[in-house]
Amino acid sequence: MNMTDDARSNARKSMEKLRREPEPDILKALIQRADSDSETRSKIMGEAGGLLADLRAAQNRGWVNQFLQQYQLNSSEGIALLSLAEAFLRVPDPATADFLIADKLGDADWRAHTGKSNSRLVNSATWGLVVGRALVGEGHSGPLRRLIARAGEPFVRQAVGAAMRMMGEIFVMGRTIDEALKRMTRPEHQGFTASFDMLGEAARTAADAAHYFEAYTRAIDAVGRAAEAGHSISVKLSALHPRYEVAQYDACVPALIEMLEALAVQAAARGIALTVDAEEQDRLDMSLDIIGAVAGLPALAGWDGFGMAVQAYGKRARPVIAWANALDRVMNVRLVKGAYWDSEIKRDQVEGLENYSLFTRKAATDVCYLACARDMLDAGNIRPAFASHNALTVATIVEWAGNARDFEFQRLHGMGDGLYERLVREHDYRCRIYAPVGGHKDLLAYLVRRLLENGANSSFVHQLADEHKSDEDLLADPVEKVKAVGGTRHPSIPLPRDLYQPERINSAGLDLGNRVVLEAVRQAVNTPHPLMAEGAMAAYDAVHASEAIDRAHAAFPGWTARAVDERAGMLEKLGALLEEHRNELMALCIQEARKSIPDALAEVREAVDFCRYYAARARADLQSVELPGPTGERNMMHLDGRGVWATIAPWNFPLAIFLGQTVAALVTGNTVVAKPAPQTPRIAARAVELAHEAGVPDDVLILVPGGPEVGAAITADLRIQGVAFTGSTGTARRIAQSLLAAEERAILPLIAETGGINAMIVDSTALPEQVVQDVITSAFRSAGQRCSALRLLLIQEDVAPGMIAMLKGAMDLLTVGDPGDPATDVGPVIDQAAYDKLMSYRDGAHEKWLKTVPVPEDELFVPPTLIEIDAIEDLKQEWFGPVLHYTTWPSGKLIETIRRVNEKGFGLTMGLHSRIARAAEVTEAHAHVGNLYVNRAMIGAVVGSQPFGGERLSGTGPKAGGPHYLFRFVAERAVSIDTTSAGGNASLLSLDEGGI
Repeated sequence: MNMTDDARSNARKSMEKLRREPEPDILKALIQRADSDSETRSKIMGEAGGLLADLRAAQNRGWVNQFLQQYQLNSSEGIALLSLAEAFLRVPDPATADFLIADKLGDADWRAHTGKSNSRLVNSATWGLVVGRALVGEGHSGPLRRLIARAGEPFVRQAVGAAMRMMGEIFVMGRTIDEALKRMTRPEHQGFTASFDMLGEAARTAADAAHYFEAYTRAIDAVGRAAEAGHSISVKLSALHPRYEVAQYDACVPALIEMLEALAVQAAARGIALTVDAEEQDRLDMSLDIIGAVAGLPALAGWDGFGMAVQAYGKRARPVIAWANALDRVMNVRLVKGAYWDSEIKRDQVEGLENYSLFTRKAATDVCYLACARDMLDAGNIRPAFASHNALTVATIVEWAGNARDFEFQRLHGMGDGLYERLVREHDYRCRIYAPVGGHKDLLAYLVRRLLENGANSSFVHQLADEHKSDEDLLADPVEKVKAVGGTRHPSIPLPRDLYQPERINSAGLDLGNRVVLEAVRQAVNTPHPLMAEGAMAAYDAVHASEAIDRAHAAFPGWTARAVDERAGMLEKLGALLEEHRNELMALCIQEARKSIPDALAEVREAVDFCRYYAARARADLQSVELPGPTGERNMMHLDGRGVWATIAPWNFPLAIFLGQTVAALVTGNTVVAKPAPQTPRIAARAVELAHEAGVPDDVLILVPGGPEVGAAITADLRIQGVAFTGSTGTARRIAQSLLAAEERAILPLIAETGGINAMIVDSTALPEQVVQDVITSAFRSAGQRCSALRLLLIQEDVAPGMIAMLKGAMDLLTVGDPGDPATDVGPVIDQAAYDKLMSYRDGAHEKWLKTVPVPEDELFVPPTLIEIDAIEDLKQEWFGPVLHYTTWPSGKLIETIRRVNEKGFGLTMGLHSRIARAAEVTEAHAHVGNLYVNRAMIGAVVGSQPFGGERLSGTGPKAGGPHYLFRFVAERAVSIDTTSAGGNASLLSLDEGGI
């Protein structure tokens, strides 16, 4: 290793250390690096004050600035306009366009903005919004509505369309690279250069990636023809490969290195610069591997135009800069605040990670930005670029740089007007405009989402538009802000582990976006588990149902007499043991139930969450309660165990559902005879062992493996006092009938969770890329073997062809194979019977296939298949595997479509993809389902957040993981005592109301 190799290695080690380190520990060093002495601070404030004055002056110039000032992004009206812009241009049909307009304009107070702007154009636009609000709000019989009907002109729709295209002009530099280059020659851009990006959604298909690669190639040629102008190109790696994911590292990284090399060589030959944009934090290590490989290519030696972006909201930003400085070349580094804050925070919470990869306070990000800026100014091999719209940040860099001009500033097209003009034209600083290029229909939606996601009220741009903010407020030192709170995390953003506190601890996840972690997991889960050895289950096979019920029946009085707190404590200990044994439990889930690595991890986490959630609910809900009544009477309500419960679990969630049902029965004071599915007894056996280790007595929880005959014997026993079952509708019906068959038997509670013909409805406002991603996840993850999985895709006919084409392209990218391989998306189905049933149905529908995916011939792989049907009514039963059915629905028929789905009789899950809030309200009001998912995937319900369970043919309720679940397991007993016969109410004697 040479010195640069050592430096790069040390930087990567530092990144790994900082990945999950607490904010206060990281900020100590950042504060020292970002701070300025009092004299320097005074100079910075003087410069910042001048820049702020320039900015304020620019706010009053031009209709664009005044429009943004009038409709601030943190106001309801501003958000309504942006939400309209996000969806309107992709809606082809008039009915949905009108619905969308009414939805977004209908509730905002546009009249309050009339005449408030200095711009006549803005005031005219405001009056248009007022009229539009009146039109969409007064119903079909109002005078304006009648006038429109007579005129025959949908002028509101036309006016909104024109306004959206005007917004496109604000944020998009040009629809083509030639148009963007021409626009950069306008007088307002004098002295500025541009970095053009053929921006859009990340690629979802190979065709998307090829399209973006060609767009970058054409842009490099076009910019290269005018290389003397100094413009450059920005490249987004996720646009070049549709599976840019850590789990797909071996496939995507070599391919991306090859493509980025081709673009970089082309840019070098054309004499222009090329910068690799930043991606989400879980892709950072991959990005650096790709950038590092291309940076070291001999073909690029001597070219100083290669660069990368670094996001200051990431805790690893400083070592990333150190890594870039240690490359054997000059690197252009663009420092940005960060683009995906909301989604990054949510990801870390959902994954249950130890800490956040980002800073949780805006001020902490600003401090990190300044520390990184100082590092970049001092670095020998970095040519810095500072992207900011913050006057104080710019003034600080100007002061720190002194007389140097060997760096540049950057700003977004459409934002920051006035900040840099004086610096560029009078003081010879350089500034580059980040300029998105592409069609407004696709690009405006992407940019608006980024704007909304990063539109926190703490943003400098938003505060600048707030007339109540003083110069002092706007120029407050972020270093002092961070010092004032001791560098602590934002109080409204708990650590992922504390997300559900004070009720319970969140289950701990694993960062599968970390290749080191992922490789360790891969090795652990592919080590054969001892229970998988032949004969390992012999002792459990010898258990007989009748003997098990004898033992559980005898153990019931002692168990139910224990305090709720004691039983809850055992569940919490079991949750801790499950986490302690996470790797071996994941291995069992993969080796016995054929789950993928992410599914196996989710399975263990859900089981942990069930234990902790039900323990918390038991402590809160199962205490005796004194009820009101007249003087001289005491009324109490007690909740007691019923007796022996049978829990019958499915093979598709052999740990989570098996334990969820079982621990709910246990914590409520019942003893349990637990029957796992015959396909997955080993997972259940290990779970029961851990429950016993947690303190649950052997006779209180007894595992009884076996097939349907064992289940029938258990439910037929008259000593069983309740049944919790998850499985098919047919089996649930047979259990219900058996519980009522004997006249001498008590009427027992049955908790049944069954399947469904689960539909996803997609309208023309939906974002196709998001729809396709959620369809792939909902229909094919877990090989479609979830009761919540998507079975019926219903797309509005106006947009169906394009979405189906994208879906077919995304299906081409599915990896079908070994579930123990991190790259696998779809594994085998559970057994031969399931395989034969699915393949027979699929083969019989061959003429209706729209798409199928090749699979390995060994093992039980059912090819993911998309089948077109003529009507909703044609799908008559659930097919439990990776088989998705599709048909269309007509514009304006949402309620009728929901009704037709309802008429199938099931009621488990439903999905809706729409940008119309009213559409979500309509669906919520009319859909007869237990779980409705809007603009997200339909699987992966989280304990305590999304209680899960269906109605009608899909189950009895109450919902698993919900606040009412435990009550079905208990007997409610009211006790009323007349105390007047035993001396009356002594408390009355203490009332000082005087005597006789």
